[in-house]
Amino acid sequence: MSLPARAEVVVVGGGVMGASTAFHLAEAGVTDVLLLEKDSLACGSTSRSAGGVRAQFSDAVNIALGLRSLPAFERFGSRPGGEIDLHQVGYLFLHTEPGAWAVAQEAVALQNSMGVPTRLLSAAEAGALSRGVSVDDVIGATFHPRDGYCSPENVVQGYAAGARALGAAVRTGVGVTGIESSGREITAVVTTDGIVETSTVVCAAGAWSREVGAWVGVDLPVDPLRRQIVVTEPLSDELLELYPMDTPMTIDAASTFYLHREGPGLLVGMSYQAETFGFHDGFTDAWEDDLLVAMERRAPALLDVGVAHRWAGFYEVTPDHNAVIGEASSVSRFLYATGFSGHGFLQGPAVGEVLRDLYLGREPVVDVSSMSAERFTAGESVYELNIV
Repeated sequence: MSLPARAEVVVVGGGVMGASTAFHLAEAGVTDVLLLEKDSLACGSTSRSAGGVRAQFSDAVNIALGLRSLPAFERFGSRPGGEIDLHQVGYLFLHTEPGAWAVAQEAVALQNSMGVPTRLLSAAEAGALSRGVSVDDVIGATFHPRDGYCSPENVVQGYAAGARALGAAVRTGVGVTGIESSGREITAVVTTDGIVETSTVVCAAGAWSREVGAWVGVDLPVDPLRRQIVVTEPLSDELLELYPMDTPMTIDAASTFYLHREGPGLLVGMSYQAETFGFHDGFTDAWEDDLLVAMERRAPALLDVGVAHRWAGFYEVTPDHNAVIGEASSVSRFLYATGFSGHGFLQGPAVGEVLRDLYLGREPVVDVSSMSAERFTAGESVYELNIV
C-alpha cells in the first residue's frame, strides 16, 4: 500500500506508545494521522516486555500515569476493542534491605495519598500470596491487587485497529530515515518508501529514539540496554500448587528477579548488572548464571524446570532511568515519548492521551512537565526507585 503524500501528524514507531498515540489522536478527531513502523507492529521493546501493568511507583508522575492506564486496560475490550488477556493478580515487591524498605514505605504512603490502595505486608503475608517463593530473609513487602499483567502484542494490535477504524493510516515495513525542516518548522519525513509532507512528528521510536531526535537537533538521551526473559516448560502438578494462576507478579527488589504465570509455565527474568549499553542481540551465559543464583535464593523449586522459550529485547534507558515526554521548544512541532527504562508498556494508555493533549494544545490529563528531555540540559533528574 502506497504512502500518502502528506499527513497532519506522523507517528514514528509501532509499539505501544505509537499505537496508543495514533488511536487517541484519531479518537479526538485528528484523523489525518500516519503511523510508520519499520518492521511489524509491536516488534520492538513492547513485544519483548514482561507485560506488567501497575501503579506502584515512587514518583508522583509515574503513579499518576500508571493509575490512569489501569482503567484503560480494564476496559480495553470495549475501547478500543480486543482481548488483551489481562490478569489482575497484583504486584508483590519483596524487600530484604532496611534502607530500600524504608523508601518503599514512603512510596506506599505517596501511592495511598493519590488513591492507590497499596498495602504493606509482613514476610508471612507475602509468602501466603506467592507460595512458591522463599521469604525467610524478607523484612517487608508491598502489594497492590489491581496491578497485574497482560499481552503487549494484543494491546498494540488493538490500538492500531482502533486508530485505523477512526481514519488513521498505519504502515508497517516503512522505515523513517530522516526529517526535513525549514528553519524551525518541520516540513516532511523521509522514509524508505518516499517523502511524506507533515508539520508534526511524534517520536515513539523506543530504543532508536536518539537518532530520530538528532534529525531535528533535539537531544533525546536514550540508549538501548538488553533485557533477557525466560518462559519455563509447563509446570508439574506439584509446582502448579506452588504457582497457581492467581500468583502475583512477584519481584525481589534487591536482585530484580521476577516471575509471573505465563500459560502453563512461568515467565522469569531479572536485570543483568554488568550489561553494557548497545544493541546486543542474543543471550549471555553470565546473565543465565546470575538468574540461576537469584532463582536458587528466591524460587529454588524452579531450578529443575526446563525452558520452553526465551527472548532478549531492549530497554530504552535515560540517565535517570525515567521517561522523557513532551514537546521540543527548539523546533515546531516535534513531540516525543520514550526512554521509559522498563516501565513504558504499562503507561502506554495514559501517555497516548498526554501526547494527544499536547498536540491539541490543552492541559494534559497528567502533568508531565517534569519529564521534559530538557531537564537533563538544566541539570535536573527525576528518579524512579520502583524499577524492574
